[in-house]
Amino acid sequence: MHKFFVPKSSINDNKAIIEGEDVKHIYKVLRLQVGENVSINNCEGVEYIGEITSIDKKVVNINLLKKNPINNESPVDVYLFQGMPKSTKMDLIVQKNTELGVKAITPIITQRVEVKTEIMEFKKDREIDKKIVRWNRIALEASKQSKRSLIPIINAPIEFDKLLLELQAMDLVVVPYENEEGYGMSKLVKDIDKENINKVAIIIGPEGGFEECEISKLKEIGAKIITLGPRILRTETAGFTCLSLIMYELSDLGGSLK
Repeated sequence: MHKFFVPKSSINDNKAIIEGEDVKHIYKVLRLQVGENVSINNCEGVEYIGEITSIDKKVVNINLLKKNPINNESPVDVYLFQGMPKSTKMDLIVQKNTELGVKAITPIITQRVEVKTEIMEFKKDREIDKKIVRWNRIALEASKQSKRSLIPIINAPIEFDKLLLELQAMDLVVVPYENEEGYGMSKLVKDIDKENINKVAIIIGPEGGFEECEISKLKEIGAKIITLGPRILRTETAGFTCLSLIMYELSDLGGSLK
């Protein structure tokens, strides 16, 4: 069953209205017909089973048949703080981490970020706003594909000092670091009380990695510095590798034991 995210304001009296780009996708790509059932999400985690009652080139009308109690979100909220990468690598980062269940993604500006000049220009001419809109669109499409119940938020880039402040709200901060040896996810999960971990932050460095002083500051606030193994991963790979391990060890990626 195909899934669509519809703003809460477009759902009233057991009726839902689909507008925008999804309309063309419905009649031209998916070729859905009147009478077929679809899944509707109100963008706040509430899901419905609905029946298509009419389709035109601007609007698709849905009759909501019943609520769907499904919840595909992780019981542990995982936040990715990603060192700003070059080119379009952020697109892949957003897509794959959304599929794996990340709660939110925030680009960070560290000392070795190679796009600092670009970021400053983005701030001047609002190009960064366009990028954030695109990243959130990618998150939306990935949420549909992976049957997410909530769409992760993609935030504007923040400086390293602000990152340190935001990490104070986390129960666990995990930092993969290429110079760390021996202390990996297997040892980390033995050192923590899994039952009291509800909010996890993953901090990924940019292409050039972290400066030693940045790692020192992260250690000072209690971050766990870990290795992801003997092979050096690209910045776009490290995030969803670490997220996969956390979702397996602390959340629902490995399935239920019940």
